[in-house]
Parts: sequence; C-alpha cells; structure tokens
Amino acid sequence: MRRLFWLGVGAGAGVYVTHRVKRRVERFTRTWSPEGVAARAVSTGQSAGDRLRLFASDVRTEMQAREEELREAVRMDQAPPDAGDPRPRRVLKARYTIIDDDKDGN
Repeated sequence: MRRLFWLGVGAGAGVYVTHRVKRRVERFTRTWSPEGVAARAVSTGQSAGDRLRLFASDVRTEMQAREEELREAVRMDQAPPDAGDPRPRRVLKARYTIIDDDKDGN
C-alpha cells in the first residue's frame, strides 16, 4: 500500500512538473519568436520616445531657469551703468560689462 501511495505521488509530481515546464517553454518560444521580438521592439521604441520627450521637456525647463539665473547674475536686464565715472571705461553692449582701461595695460 505504501509503495502504491508513493508511486501515485511520483506520477502526480511528474505530471505537474511536465505541465509547468511545457508552459514555460511555450512562453519562452512566444517571447523569442519573430513576432514576439518585433512586438517587444515596438513597445520599447514607443516608451523610449516618451522618455526622450520627457527628457527634452526637462532640459528646456531647466535651461530657462538657468538662463534667468545667469541674466540675474550679470544684470543683463538692467540699464547700462552711468558714464559719470572719471576713470575711462568701456561698456560691452552684449552684457553691459564694465571693463577698466587701466587693467588692459594701456
């Protein structure tokens, strides 16, 4: 009786394992078939495009914030300085940066 019990347990385990292995092999072959690879490539490409769009949006936002910081740092949005200073100076029109002529070696 004991032997018959263990024979039944072994046969049941064999059927179960065979079924699980078969399902896993079918899933593997479906995944790596030409259709499965193509479907995966399309979905990966679409998600990569979405990620790239989000990245570009983040870059534009941070670029605008950094430009504002730089404008504030060089005071680009303010009027150029007065020329009432007795020392000779030049004003660069692009950034309104004052450069002393004495420092240029003249």
